[in-house]
Amino acid sequence: MVAAAAAVVVRDYDPKNDCRAVEEVERICEVGPGGKLSIFTDLLGDPICRVRNSPAYQMLVAEVVVQKDGGEWREIVGMIRGCIKTVTCGKKVSRNGKGNLPLPVYAKVAYILGLRVSPFHRRMGIGLKLVTKMEEWFRENGAEYSYMATENDNQASINLFTHKCGYSKFRKPSILVQPVFAHRVGVSSRVTIIKLSPGDAEVLYRRRFSTTEFFPRDIDSILRNSLSLGTFLAVPKGRYTAETWRGAEEFLAEPPESWAVLSVWNSMELFKLEVRGASRKLRGFARTTRVLDRAFPWLHLPSVPEVFRPFGLHFLYGLGGEGPLSVKFITALCGFAHNLAKERGCGVVATEVSPADPLSLGIPHWKRLSCADDLWCIKRLGEDYSDGAVGDWTKSQPGLSIFVDPREV
Repeated sequence: MVAAAAAVVVRDYDPKNDCRAVEEVERICEVGPGGKLSIFTDLLGDPICRVRNSPAYQMLVAEVVVQKDGGEWREIVGMIRGCIKTVTCGKKVSRNGKGNLPLPVYAKVAYILGLRVSPFHRRMGIGLKLVTKMEEWFRENGAEYSYMATENDNQASINLFTHKCGYSKFRKPSILVQPVFAHRVGVSSRVTIIKLSPGDAEVLYRRRFSTTEFFPRDIDSILRNSLSLGTFLAVPKGRYTAETWRGAEEFLAEPPESWAVLSVWNSMELFKLEVRGASRKLRGFARTTRVLDRAFPWLHLPSVPEVFRPFGLHFLYGLGGEGPLSVKFITALCGFAHNLAKERGCGVVATEVSPADPLSLGIPHWKRLSCADDLWCIKRLGEDYSDGAVGDWTKSQPGLSIFVDPREV
């Protein structure tokens, strides 16, 4: 008996029965900058872990269903993840008699990530079905905007979202990636680095960065998450020590002329990455750099870590600072973060910043591993219901900085 034509069904992800099939689709959908190298993502545990730390999340799968010989044959051929949060979309001025103070304007925003369709089932409209169904869930849960991120040269993804789904190109941040060397990176002796408590970190971020675009209103949940390895503040040597630190309130009352801050997120607990497709010559060169770096650590050779096997990633988020030396202080913090990653056996350290952010000049990175033009696309799902609405956020001009939520990495 001839099988009937295949139908495509989009449904909720079932962690008990779908895990292996989803992992298989992830495996065959390697992603990367193109060419002969590709980056394979190995999810650790349940595939929904990539969004589970968000306030509200959903995962959908697409199944091909075929009726054959009186029975039914099903195969998962695609998936999509989404989450919803409240973030800063603009700012307004508060007139309280003490000067004009900018206050954040929040909007409920949805984020799409992990859209995958099996290479053997593309050009069937499956990606469009997954996005459309996810957007229905977004609207049902009150999201005002939806956005997604993709590589600037991923034309298939860009065409799907901008031509078929009504998204528009919005922001072009830079992904900066630094390998973790076999040697420790030197940190300036003119800088003191203090680890802040989650409470102090929250006070500092809300006071200084809450009007930054995409700043999450639930920053406290991020800072207190077990995947957040800490928030670190760089100040001039002699200004503070761990013993003389009296908290963020006192610091903000009389801050030094220059300072910088960043937080570290442990993504290696969620997934591992692996570079595939490298030639034997390239692998040999990378191995040689590691051997030399371990043998002569005082030379500080720029060695290539073992990226051709599964490796972990630490993500730096919440980068900020003030003053003429803030760029140098960020460099010191990045060095500190590198050494922390080395101690924990991590392969690379990465962050994502606006290309206009002056602090980007102080972030060490390898151009070959980085992406100068990541692309965020956005869509307005309905009317803007935010307090102190800024109009249509999709038409706003970019600011100097953006806040990248580590839960969406």
